[in-house]
Amino acid sequence: MFVMLAHNWWMLCLRGITALVFGVLCLAYPSVTLIVMTIMFGVYALLDGILALASSISTAKGRPRWRSTFFEGIVGVIFGLIILIWPGITAFGLLYLIGVWAIITGIFEITAAIRLRQHFTNEWLLIMSGAASVLFGLLILVIPRAGALAVVLWIGTYAIFFGMAFTALALRLWRWVAPAAESRAA
Repeated sequence: MFVMLAHNWWMLCLRGITALVFGVLCLAYPSVTLIVMTIMFGVYALLDGILALASSISTAKGRPRWRSTFFEGIVGVIFGLIILIWPGITAFGLLYLIGVWAIITGIFEITAAIRLRQHFTNEWLLIMSGAASVLFGLLILVIPRAGALAVVLWIGTYAIFFGMAFTALALRLWRWVAPAAESRAA
C-alpha cells in the first residue's frame, strides 16, 4: 500500500491542490449564494472522489489495491453527483450531506493512516486530515443553524487545512520516491 501511495504521490498532490483552491474560493467569496456553494462543493466532492478512485485503481502490477481510498472515492463521487443533480437542495440538506461526507471520508483517511504506520513513520498528516474531517462533519451535524456564512467559512477553512495536509504528505512521498527513481535511471 505504501509503495502504491508513494508511486501516486502526484494524485494525492492534485487532491490537496483541489481542496486548497476550493477553500480559497470559499473564503474569498463568502457571500456566494447557496446554489453556487452547492455546485462548488458538488464539483469539489466529485473531483476529489474521481482522484481518489484513480489513485486506488492505478496500482503497480502485483500490488494490492488500496480499498479505503477506493471506497472514499466512491463516496465522493456519489455525494458529488447527488449534490450536482439536486442543486435546489435545502440549506440543511446540503449541510447534512456535507457533514456525513466529511465524517465518512475522515474515517477512511484515518484507516489509511493506520495502515501506513507499517511503512511510514510520520503518517500524522493523514491522521490529522482525517480527524479534521470527522470533527468538521460532527460540527456541521450538531450545529446546523450556525448560518450559511459561518458554514462557508468553516468549509473554506476545512478545505484549506485538508489541502495543505494532503499536499504536504504528497511532497513527503515525492521526496521518498525521487531518490529511488534517480537510482533506477542511473
